Amino acid sequence: MTQLHVVVGAGPVGTAVATRLAEAGHQVRVVTRSGSGPVDEHVELAAADASDAPTLRRLSEGATALYNCANPAYTTWPTAWPPLSASLLAAAEASGAVLAAVSNLYVYGPVDRPMTEDMPFGSHDGKGKVREQMTRDALAAHAAGRVRYVEVRGSDYPDARGATSHLSRHVPAVRAGRTCRVVGSPDQPHSWTATVDVAQLLVAAAADPTAHGRAWHVPSAPPRSQREALADLAVRAGAPTPTVRGTSPAMLRLVGTVAPAVREVAGVAYQFVGPFVVDDSATRTHFGLEPTPWAETLRLVLATDASHGAGRAA
Repeated sequence: MTQLHVVVGAGPVGTAVATRLAEAGHQVRVVTRSGSGPVDEHVELAAADASDAPTLRRLSEGATALYNCANPAYTTWPTAWPPLSASLLAAAEASGAVLAAVSNLYVYGPVDRPMTEDMPFGSHDGKGKVREQMTRDALAAHAAGRVRYVEVRGSDYPDARGATSHLSRHVPAVRAGRTCRVVGSPDQPHSWTATVDVAQLLVAAAADPTAHGRAWHVPSAPPRSQREALADLAVRAGAPTPTVRGTSPAMLRLVGTVAPAVREVAGVAYQFVGPFVVDDSATRTHFGLEPTPWAETLRLVLATDASHGAGRAA
């Protein structure tokens, strides 16, 4: 039976989710301000402001699931997310659709062990605080029986098509044999999450009633430090092993006094100052999912850079 699935956002994950659902034969409606999204006979592109609650309720009527794949610019999170999050909850409640949201690991703050879904919230950064409140509101609505909610959390997306990640932004330097200057330490273990794995888990979690009411970590490849990841990328690109240098959070904060985007990166630089490792064992056990092989993710990073150019805005 064909079902209607509504996807808010057409960035790397939103596009992957919509494409996956369309390939399964579902009717998909992608909602973005610009009306952009994947071109497919099963995908309807709707130009609308998803933070406008009446509009999103109308677009979600009859939907089986509503997917929050939006990603406002870092500098707008305190003002953009609250009305958008409230609109998504209202639309899910009115339509009865499952609300499946893509989140991240900011809610945990600095950690000293692998992150599990039951860790307490501990963000010291404004962006993490925004995400914390969104999750609290959604889980409270789920507990009250107003909505059915599930959330997935992943780390950095190195292969995000059309975006710039902490790995993909260095591809031109790797290809040219130049020095790569990374955030924080080059040598701390770090988890990397492939976009296709985020989409796969989000769709699976939305369709599984036993998974609702909690967060799940996206299966991710074994952790690699930035130095190791860039060396792996160089091998894949047939380039020499790059020189990798770190940038301290203090330096990022200094640059951030005149560059708001850099200031926001400085707020979450702790992810590269110490170990930042995902424990995804609960997800692997419950869903039977495995991450995309690291070699394939690296291939996609290079392919994305070659076809779209590194540094393009999301």
